[in-house]
Amino acid sequence: MAATEPRVAGSPTLRVGCPMWAHRPWVGRFLPPGTPTGSELSIYSRLLTAVEGNTTFYASPIPSTVAKWAEQAAPGFEFVFKVPQIVTHERRLRDVDDLIAAFCELMAPLGDRVGGLTLQLPASFAPTDLGVLGGLLRRLPGGWRWSVEVRHPQFFDGPARDALDRILSRAGVERVLLDSRPLFAQSPLTDIGRLTYSRKPRIPALTRALTDRPIVRVIGSDDPAVTAVGLARWPEIVAAWLEEGRSPTVFVHTPDNLDSPWLARRFHETVGRLMPALLPLAPMEALAPTIRPESVEPAQGSLF
Repeated sequence: MAATEPRVAGSPTLRVGCPMWAHRPWVGRFLPPGTPTGSELSIYSRLLTAVEGNTTFYASPIPSTVAKWAEQAAPGFEFVFKVPQIVTHERRLRDVDDLIAAFCELMAPLGDRVGGLTLQLPASFAPTDLGVLGGLLRRLPGGWRWSVEVRHPQFFDGPARDALDRILSRAGVERVLLDSRPLFAQSPLTDIGRLTYSRKPRIPALTRALTDRPIVRVIGSDDPAVTAVGLARWPEIVAAWLEEGRSPTVFVHTPDNLDSPWLARRFHETVGRLMPALLPLAPMEALAPTIRPESVEPAQGSLF
């Protein structure tokens, strides 16, 4: 794997990443100074080992763009793409088989770099819609790892939670574990923090993995210290999954995402202290020689 030391067969695998790879404020901070627009993925995919493909939720890329991603992404790197919102929000999983098949065909050139495809459902998608979800899961194209993210509050406790988990487990589909507690741990400090605070779901954080490829999305605060405290709830859980032979992926979001790569890398390092067999990520200075690690660490770095 290009983003780590050469992987030893049977060694545990933890992938970490951010909600995007082309964030221009990272240039000179995590990406080398002068990194051209459109080439960020080449370095990002060696700095971290996964990314959320959020842009596909809003619009599907053209085939030449997918081909460019395949060319730039390092071996072993994985994309977890969101299925377009026309499937999940506009048609609400009804009459979407052709759309899903076309999306899978579009992403096929990426091969095993596609770590998963996520159906992110709206908060209005309720337990009464489970029949539609169950029917679709039985028809999903094979050969892909699928996951579902729900936001309706009834899916987080009681019979509705149990029913959803049964449907997903039977289909071999993972439930995305969204943790927005760090975002809501204190009042936001910035305009972008307030915007994120107003838009993200405030739902209970669950920790039960349904498959061998758990996905965690941690939504942080605009205060890096608060985000670090929230992330600190997860290393022992993730290490336990690794002990069980699972291969989790953890994504770190913050309102401005300025420190997200650092937080994701430090999270991987923290889990590595619990699981010495976990191979480290490539040293950042080897990827961007002009950037020193201490220059990108928030002042609250000691929290990890």
